Amino acid sequence: MPRILGVDIPANKRIDIALRYIYGLGPVNSKDILAAANIDPAIRAKDLNEQQMSQIVHAIQAGKYVIEGDLRREIGMNLKRLQGVKCYRGIRHIRGLPVRGQ
Repeated sequence: MPRILGVDIPANKRIDIALRYIYGLGPVNSKDILAAANIDPAIRAKDLNEQQMSQIVHAIQAGKYVIEGDLRREIGMNLKRLQGVKCYRGIRHIRGLPVRGQ
């Protein structure tokens, strides 16, 4: 299994699909990253060499994408802020109730 930025991505999937396993990257972001790294989206993740892997990592870091731990921390801090000011959404989060009118 190839590892990109500490995340195991599935080896048998196309690289544009496999990049979506990184928390914070979706279909549009993965296509943008592969375009910036000049890599064919149809190639399988197991067929990538070290140079292509480093190009992907460099494209992610150069694109200023907030991913994995930083994104999780930011979302958690937003929830703590809402709960701290005791706004309606924060109270709904505290009580475990639907927040957006579901």
